[in-house]
Amino acid sequence: MSEKQDSLLPAVLVERARAVIAANRSAGLRVAVAESCTGGLVSAALTEIPGSSDVLEAGWVVYANEAKTGILGLSLDVLETFGAVSIATAWGMAQHALAKSGADVAVAITGIAGPGGGEEKKPVGTVVFARAEKNANPDKIVADRKEFGDLGRGGVRLQAALCALDLLMPESPAP
Repeated sequence: MSEKQDSLLPAVLVERARAVIAANRSAGLRVAVAESCTGGLVSAALTEIPGSSDVLEAGWVVYANEAKTGILGLSLDVLETFGAVSIATAWGMAQHALAKSGADVAVAITGIAGPGGGEEKKPVGTVVFARAEKNANPDKIVADRKEFGDLGRGGVRLQAALCALDLLMPESPAP
């Protein structure tokens, strides 16, 4: 194959990642990402941008609960008490990603992309996000749960990645 291909990802995702890299570079910030249901999509979008190494410190795909505890260091008690798709889990993932990476900002994403795995209280399309900042007041929790609905696995993952990228913008508001 001799054709030049600049991106494998949807243009809307790449453009959002481009904005994140530019804004964080201007602000002098480094970012980290801990991903579950997006499976590395946010990190992939960020690394589509030339010069992203100026901004992206680290990214983890912690899909299984064992990876959340073993790689990130999330407490098993948090997972057993609140479940993998919860604000407590997302917040813990973001805090651990921040601590392990040394970045200025970390965002975590965990959810149910489908087609299976949904429940009445956590249907397919439920995604939870959290953002942690270096030296922030520990009482400042930036986390939210979104219900995208059953957009199909790819649709849920795309919407989740776009929200996570928004959270990586400097001075990002709550999701």
